[in-house]
Amino acid sequence: MSLNNKHSSAAKTVIFTDLDGSLLDPFTYSEAVTSTLVASIVDKGIPLIFCSSKTRAEQEVYRRRMGIADPFIVENGGAIFIKRGYFPFAYQYQRVFGDYHVIELGIAYPEIRERLKEISRQHKLTITGFGDMTPAEIAKLTGLDLASAKLAQEREYEESLHLEDRDIDSILPKIAAAGLTWNRGGKLYGVSGGNDKGRATQMLTRLFRQKLGRIKTIGIGDSSNDLPMLAEVDFPVLVQKPGHGWEEIDLPRLYRVKGEGPRGWTRAIRELTSISGS
Repeated sequence: MSLNNKHSSAAKTVIFTDLDGSLLDPFTYSEAVTSTLVASIVDKGIPLIFCSSKTRAEQEVYRRRMGIADPFIVENGGAIFIKRGYFPFAYQYQRVFGDYHVIELGIAYPEIRERLKEISRQHKLTITGFGDMTPAEIAKLTGLDLASAKLAQEREYEESLHLEDRDIDSILPKIAAAGLTWNRGGKLYGVSGGNDKGRATQMLTRLFRQKLGRIKTIGIGDSSNDLPMLAEVDFPVLVQKPGHGWEEIDLPRLYRVKGEGPRGWTRAIRELTSISGS
């Protein structure tokens, strides 16, 4: 796969990326492997857009550490956070949070929780989400440290469920019947109402095109919940999951790069851009 085509001439690069298992290590959640390359991306002024299931609070930790000030997409497309003044023109947004304009795509977390509780009451099912767990329980389940587990609980647009295998077939159809959507990311199920990584990517692409003119978009992910994002970019990239395999994703033009998680991520960036990270 190469950028030496009609998209590359005089076009500016914009990178959309998943975090866990892509830019970040799938087990330690560390950016150590990618940090040097990310620093080069930031230094060159190339927009690096986080597009992840992680909450705003979680993503802000990595953004501060890496010196990233670009917009970011939270909770599988629940909302887009944009620093005030980032785009030098007016655009629609739903609310202001601190220094951010927030474009909201999903319904609010309390409403999701209420619908899940109603499913549980009606059908006498046990549905366990992050809102029902302690930070210590979340840390044990996910491998996050305790501080990060607390940030993962600061949910605004999506609930993360831990479902027992025996309950999955009975619970998921009822979630859909309640007007919610679900996706699977690793061992957890994300439940939301209207969240869409693809729509969020599409909206930001339009804003960047208005700001920068001609652009070429790269998207990097590792799981099926990244498919909506990957479908919206010029150059969709899938990195390998632990065990050296790729997620089963059917998408034209998909570039399956060799390398698990961050190692595949760095290889893809180096092959698709002129950035070396050295």
